Amino acid sequence: MKIMIADDHGIVRQGLRSLIQTRLNHEVIGEAEDGVAAVKMAGELRPDIVIMDVTMPNLNGIEATRLIRKDCPQVKVIALSMHPEKHIVKEALEAGASAYVLKSYLFDDLSKAIEAVAAGRRYLSPKITDVVLDDYISSPDQQQAKAKLTARDRQIIQMLSEGKSIKQIAMVLHISPKTADAARRKIMHKLGVTSVADLVKFAVREGITSLEF
Repeated sequence: MKIMIADDHGIVRQGLRSLIQTRLNHEVIGEAEDGVAAVKMAGELRPDIVIMDVTMPNLNGIEATRLIRKDCPQVKVIALSMHPEKHIVKEALEAGASAYVLKSYLFDDLSKAIEAVAAGRRYLSPKITDVVLDDYISSPDQQQAKAKLTARDRQIIQMLSEGKSIKQIAMVLHISPKTADAARRKIMHKLGVTSVADLVKFAVREGITSLEF
């Protein structure tokens, strides 16, 4: 079993690599420190499973999962997160994750998730099973607003929420600052917000970024 790890904390990646190789006897073929690197690496290495941290800079794990599953549908993703909130779990599963594991659990829980996903099954940490079974409730306006967003829109929202300037966003996306600013204005119009602060609050509420207020 070829496994790739995506997490922005080096010590977490190192610990997971050691446990996966020594206790599960699986091969860790790559490590990525953010979502952008994870998407690129998954396309190049084609792992069987990606263990994906949900909260990462530049491109979060949910959006990275969505892109990986689109480009490499044979690659399975296990979302690894400290967040048990319903909307974040739902977003990860809708993006294509086959499992959702909480970081608060021990490695045995991740081991069970790897075994399940490798066998073509799904897995959820016990604490969040009830969260997913509950009906997801959101207003029609929220659903419509979210449906209007593209993957690029979500990435721009995340970078704005993390304090990146239009110039920095343009550099990351390889577009001109003028195009990046136009994209920002278009996103705000889609969501019906009038300030970046409101945009950030939307991002936090929808799990696009982990920033707190």
